[in-house]
Amino acid sequence: MFFAVGAAVTVVCCASMSTMDEMRMPGGWTMSMVWMRMPGQSWPAAAASFLGMWTAMMVSMMLPSLAPTLWRYRRDIAMTGETRLARLTALVGLGYFSIWAMLGMPVFASGVLLAALEMKLPVLARAIPVAVGGVVTVAGALQFTPWKAHQLACCRMPTMCSSIFPTGVGAAWRHGLRLGLRCAGCCAGLTAALLVVGVMNLSAMTVVTAAITVERLAPAGVRVAQAVGLVIVPGGLLLIVRASGLG
Repeated sequence: MFFAVGAAVTVVCCASMSTMDEMRMPGGWTMSMVWMRMPGQSWPAAAASFLGMWTAMMVSMMLPSLAPTLWRYRRDIAMTGETRLARLTALVGLGYFSIWAMLGMPVFASGVLLAALEMKLPVLARAIPVAVGGVVTVAGALQFTPWKAHQLACCRMPTMCSSIFPTGVGAAWRHGLRLGLRCAGCCAGLTAALLVVGVMNLSAMTVVTAAITVERLAPAGVRVAQAVGLVIVPGGLLLIVRASGLG
């Protein structure tokens, strides 16, 4: 059910974002206008618009994998005699997604800076397709590292990486922040791959959402993560070959 809701929100989010045009760049690729101001729009307004879309996208992508964690949290605090179950669970979720919302700020700033450089430096713009393949390849390779396995373990079983079980309002909020930070680290490679492939690409968003959800919830999460890497690495190498004109 949560995956279906997330997918529906993703479609709506992408539909609204896809109304923005794309600009053709040297090197045969197109740059999303999401990194640029619309006519008459101020930079604060552009940033606010991006952050709104970014947050909606992250909620839709992460909700399917977060929902079981929130359910376990609610179940466990109920066993302690706590009565504010809905309020504390909501605070954990709010803290979690606030991390993703805050991460949207450096993402937007980096995208705007890179877009400005690409507009001024045609040589850099021509190198972007190769760089995209490189980022995707590194993101795939990251799936095989012990660091990824550790981050994934903390996301799958938060109690393994924390000796404090939160039951108060402030503790629930901090618990949500910790969950968000761990998830952001665990999903760093896949998120980077999504950003460079196309933040408005519905197909890429669907694939990344599925990969994050399955590696988080499947019984053999590490093996799933490695299987995802086995798909991503060749895809990144193929992008490099095509961008280099060798394929």
